[in-house]
Parts: sequence; structure tokens; C-alpha cells
Amino acid sequence: MAELTRVHGSENQFFILDQTSLNQALSEEELTQLALNYCQKDANWPGADGILVVESATHPGPIGRMVVVNADGSRASMCGNGLRCVGRYLAEKYNQTEFTVETPAADLRVSRKDDLAPEVQAFSVEISPVSYERTALPFDKLGKDEIINEYLPELSNRLLFTALAVPNPHLVSFVKDEEDLNQTLGDLGQKLNQTNPYFPDGVNVNFAKILGPNRLFVRTYERGVGFTNACGTGMSATSLAFAQNYPDLVDTQQPIEVFNPGGMVKTIVHPNEPQQWIELVGNATFTAKISLDEALLHSGQLQPDQLTITPTTEEDAYLNFVNSLNRD
Repeated sequence: MAELTRVHGSENQFFILDQTSLNQALSEEELTQLALNYCQKDANWPGADGILVVESATHPGPIGRMVVVNADGSRASMCGNGLRCVGRYLAEKYNQTEFTVETPAADLRVSRKDDLAPEVQAFSVEISPVSYERTALPFDKLGKDEIINEYLPELSNRLLFTALAVPNPHLVSFVKDEEDLNQTLGDLGQKLNQTNPYFPDGVNVNFAKILGPNRLFVRTYERGVGFTNACGTGMSATSLAFAQNYPDLVDTQQPIEVFNPGGMVKTIVHPNEPQQWIELVGNATFTAKISLDEALLHSGQLQPDQLTITPTTEEDAYLNFVNSLNRD
């Protein structure tokens, strides 16, 4: 029998698949089909935002490798919420509290932190490398090589934007209206993740509301997914843009509290180092273990009646934590 672990970081939902535990690893095509079928949500199945694939590292140093397969079958360079969950999985598997995990873009630091609340485990992950270069995102036909707190009339006649890769590509805007956090964000996110002349590979779009010094609310339209409860690299990119564009509101020696539709994380930005990076701290919650025949994984077919689902008590604990948060 094989096993999937259903997990979330700030309600950004995933299945963890450990390829090293299988008799035969899934091929790239099989992973795509698995994501397309298992991540779709309906009345009988909760779905997910993606599959977090755990593999052996390809070089000495990291204790494992993470590959992110989005719900639409595309691959992401990184996933901050996902890395926290994979970090916990590997920490428990190898009984370690500090280590690195290989991702397609870089080897990233992971460490265990104090629980956020009873039964709400927390992990810290490194978000890097950071780039503002046009070719790193990429973007085109906007008349600029970098976009830092700039008006982009091609996208909006009133909003300011910052574009950066961390390494996932992100477009960030700070807004005040609830309509912007919903309708405007949805319209722009959809536009830039269909065929368009500005971001040919698509882009994650993040709108943020400033709640006060070192406090943000962030909502993300995620490339390959759509609206998500939270996006780890999006909250990290937005925190860095917050520190750069509003330096009078950010003390970089203290964490930034970043609220999202799924809860809250903390970020610590390092904007003044030669290589900028962000530390992302938040929950890594395991909600269920799913046992199934390995052949079912290889087929990619979703057969709920052939799955054994064993829930944990961690989701109730996480919801109690979220309900205790002061979002004012």
C-alpha cells in the first residue's frame, strides 16, 4: 500500500507524495495526471491546490528534494507554504530540526519553531533567491526593465505595482478597497494568467492591505491555481515590497504579521543584504493520512471508495488558533 498525507500551510491545501517510499516512482506524466484528478474539488472530494512530491536529493547536503505540481498539472519553482509542510514531513522522517531541502531553484533552509498553539506545529523556511530583472519573471511590453512601485497603465490606471521573483514570479500592489481585494484582483489575475503580452508565462498576483506597522493582509491569485487561501511565496514577496516601498512602516529587525484568508504567518525580511531573502514562519498542519494501492497512484484515477482516510485532530486545533487571532 502507498500513502498520501493531506496537509496545509495557512489552509493552502496539498497532498504529500513521498516517491522514495514507492516500489516504483511515478513518471512526470503520471504526476501530472495525479494532480489533475486528485486536486479537483467536488461534493465528494476535498481536492487540493497541488501535490508536494518528495524525492531523494540530487546532490550532497539536502535531506530531500521537493517538487511542486500545481492543480492544473504545471510545475512551480517553489512553494513557501508547501515547503513548511514538506519540512515537517522530512523532520519527522529523519528526526532532524534544522536542515536544507533541495528545490528546482535552490537549496533552502528549514527549521522547527515553537508551536503556534497546542497541536499547531510551526516551521521556518527560507524564501530565495530574489530578482527584479525583467527576464527573471519574465515580463515584456511594459516599457521597463524593473518594476518597483510603478504605475502600469497597461494593467491599471490607478494602482502602483512591484514585480519580483522569489523565485516564483509575483506582482504586488497595495490597495485600500475591499473591491480591489476581490473583483479587481480576480480580473487582473485571470487576465495575466491567460494568453497575454505582458507576462507570457503567467504571474502570481498579490493585493495587500496595510493594517499598521509590520502588519499586512494579503490575498493572492495564484498562477496555475486561481484564488488561494494563502500563498507562501506571495506573502514573502509582498513583505519585501512592503519594506522597500513603505520603510517608515516596517522595522526589519522585527517580524511582519501577515494575515491571509486562511490564517496568519510571520515574515522576517532581509532587504539590505547583498542577496535579499525572506524568512517565512507558519503552521505545517497534517489533517489526514490516505492509504491506497500503489497501482491507483500510477493510474492517476480518483476512486474514493478504494481509499482509506484516517483524519487527525490537527485541523480543529488550527481553527481554534485562527479564531484566536486579532485581525484588527
